[in-house]
Amino acid sequence: MEDKIRLEISGLSYSQAQTGAYALVLSETEGDRSLPIIIGSFEAQAIAIELESMKPSRPLTHDVFKTFADEFKIDIKEVIIYNLIEGVFFAKLLCIDKHGEIAEIDARTSDAIALSVRFKCPVYTHESILKDAGVIIDEDAEIRPAHSNVEEDIAKALGEPEPVSDPIQSKTPEQLQELLNEALANEDYEFASKIRDELDRRK
Repeated sequence: MEDKIRLEISGLSYSQAQTGAYALVLSETEGDRSLPIIIGSFEAQAIAIELESMKPSRPLTHDVFKTFADEFKIDIKEVIIYNLIEGVFFAKLLCIDKHGEIAEIDARTSDAIALSVRFKCPVYTHESILKDAGVIIDEDAEIRPAHSNVEEDIAKALGEPEPVSDPIQSKTPEQLQELLNEALANEDYEFASKIRDELDRRK
């Protein structure tokens, strides 16, 4: 069996290649290659909320799955991105129950990553996938293919959006806190994440 390569989340940004989508960047823990994956806004929010330790007013789907698994003593030991077909990544969850029984469950890669941050389990892929779809992001943010067959639109997905004026920068810390509470109450987690970032920046 092909050796597994461990990955970690190194970036999450708007995708310029697809409207309403995000580019999730997974990087080798022992290497310089990264794996960019285009995901939907819901999954991006689910990942960002957990990474930033934000508490939604009501549990999201991935939170319900985690609570359900905890209740029945089921754990996810690892996530494996095991295949890439026509630009679509395939992942599976390696689960174990209270009796020690192991099962592999097929999952969308975005959902698998959202669950991995909740179960705090490692994420792996294989050399063949990094060879085909990996990119190298230099210190000056220049993106170049790790392999000649990398699709151009994957690299473009990592581009930063054009700078726009940000209304939250003109708010006082007290006003930002009020906005944050309101965003969380309305389950607008994307906006709440931006406010949290601005508050952290001012500290």
